[in-house]
Amino acid sequence: MIAAVPQSSIVRATWKALLQPRRLIPSLVVCVTLLIAQSRWSIDTRGVWVGALMCLSFIVVAPVSYRVLFPDGLEFSHGAVRLLLYALVGAGTILSVGAGVPKIVGLGYTFLTERTSLLVITALFLVGGWGLGRDIGFEQRVKRLTAEAERMQLLALKSHLDPHFLFNTLNAIAEWCRIDGEVAEAAVLRLSAMLRAVLDGVKAPLWPLEKELELVTMLFELHLLRDKALFTLTRDVPSPLPSVRVPPMCLVSLAENAVKHGPSAGHRGELSLGVREDAGQLVVTLENPGPFRGPREGSEGLPSLRRQLELTWGKDASLEVAAQGPERTRATLRLPLQP
Repeated sequence: MIAAVPQSSIVRATWKALLQPRRLIPSLVVCVTLLIAQSRWSIDTRGVWVGALMCLSFIVVAPVSYRVLFPDGLEFSHGAVRLLLYALVGAGTILSVGAGVPKIVGLGYTFLTERTSLLVITALFLVGGWGLGRDIGFEQRVKRLTAEAERMQLLALKSHLDPHFLFNTLNAIAEWCRIDGEVAEAAVLRLSAMLRAVLDGVKAPLWPLEKELELVTMLFELHLLRDKALFTLTRDVPSPLPSVRVPPMCLVSLAENAVKHGPSAGHRGELSLGVREDAGQLVVTLENPGPFRGPREGSEGLPSLRRQLELTWGKDASLEVAAQGPERTRATLRLPLQP
């Protein structure tokens, strides 16, 4: 279910949508045609200004009044009250401009202020407002539905990634239980803390970089509990951290991938984690020992992460994994600093 949009947002969004060329140009064509007719068949030359005011009133009032009264589209379930209100708004606007203003300024005969013309203009006001408002409403609903679908896709991606980390860690703990009970107990406590942090962010599209780095630290600690010599870790992280929000589990996915294909695959050495700002971007690098052999067939972690980045930022975010010399691999994640 899509949440109701505040009326102030509807008004702003409607006026903004009217400025799009595919709506603005046809509206101007109709208005210019009416003004030409008003100029040619009117006795009082001031009638052109009244015609321009009528056209402006239509553009400003008609689509907005339709969308405010029918935010979810024209449905007969609304009853006749809203339809009557919409008709009264249209008739009141046209009569105020087309009949009231001419009397106030003492305007002579003009084509558009003649009684029959006012009736036609009122019909155009109502039908045009319905057409433009309906089109804008459809467009806005499609955008909201698309955003909701992308949010659900992100949740699906997270539900796919989170068990991936959990199962790997539980398998390691099961092995530690057979080897060293104290290590297994410490691992369970760290895993518990990690899961609490994950549950805090699993429903959020973004969360602070600080929380993500805390999860990465917990993951590295879990690996080092079993074998303290598995790898050494160097960190080049600024203090304070950049005030930026990142997709939950994105760096954890990179960290697990670095350990899995580096030290855990027999390539012991140094893992290096770097965080910096560069040209309006947050740049996170994670380097691990072990040669880069290209994308692995059947891999799900990094392709899912790339899809997550695409859904969140489009082309403004990127993930690159490449060789860093013959015996090391570097993952570089770039995210926009601005929302």
